[in-house]
Amino acid sequence: MGMSAATPTPTLAPLTGIRILSLALNLPGPAALMRCRAMGATCVKLEPVAPGSAPTSSDPMATYAPAAYDAMHDGVTHLQANLKTSEGQGLLHAELAQTDVMITSFRPSAVDKLGLGWDTLHTRYPRLSVVAIVGAPGARGEEPGHDLTYLAESGLVNDLALPPTLYADMGGSLMASEAVLQALLHRSVHGTGVRIEVALSDAARYLALPRAWGLTQPSGSVGGAHAGYRVYACADGRVAVAALEPHFADALCLLAGIASRNMFSSATHAALADWLRSRSCVELDALATAHDIPLHTLPHH
Repeated sequence: MGMSAATPTPTLAPLTGIRILSLALNLPGPAALMRCRAMGATCVKLEPVAPGSAPTSSDPMATYAPAAYDAMHDGVTHLQANLKTSEGQGLLHAELAQTDVMITSFRPSAVDKLGLGWDTLHTRYPRLSVVAIVGAPGARGEEPGHDLTYLAESGLVNDLALPPTLYADMGGSLMASEAVLQALLHRSVHGTGVRIEVALSDAARYLALPRAWGLTQPSGSVGGAHAGYRVYACADGRVAVAALEPHFADALCLLAGIASRNMFSSATHAALADWLRSRSCVELDALATAHDIPLHTLPHH
């Protein structure tokens, strides 16, 4: 007997029964923890605090972006400890004894000062894995940096405007949650934990690969050279057109009354720009639906 249309689809929760401990602050670590929580893991956040500090979050995100902080820590158990004291170390190691994967975001020197070096941890907790989020890999681990500097290094900052989102941080969070899965798979095969380093500069470099391959360069099909894949002005806003495949491009040109199908010619670019400039967002939305053309309008507000 088939399921009722009203029956919800079961949620896949592959990390059910897995315990994740995060010491990571700011964005990438908490975002990775959020993804692990969504996959069913039991997630604990241990925030390091200084002696005598108020019982509030030591994560800067809690102060400068409380809504984001709350979203990323929904369903997460919070603990606080001064990890430089014996009491704090006791709490930390009580957690580590029941943890499958720990996520950190400290510089390597700070990890060593806290007694969390991999050799020490691996000897004491052989089945524990560590996902270490760093700014840059290997010997560059002590260098200061942030999302913006890693994007700039990878060629993703092209003018004075800030990027519209934190690509390296969010890409790093995806790599970190992927690393959690890799670590658990490694343990299921080999029986022991593993340390995996996730560098935000590597995340930026990965996201920049289409540009490095030439795809999003001005001469590339999705970099502006193809008339069917561009952002154009329309009568009351902008329209993102993604008619890249020949059948989409042909349908768009037919609709616009453009005889040429050479999507790389300046004449096609100009003709399409003129046609779109004379149409409103509402009109373009209706035409896209009626003629199966991929576009998205952005009305002026």
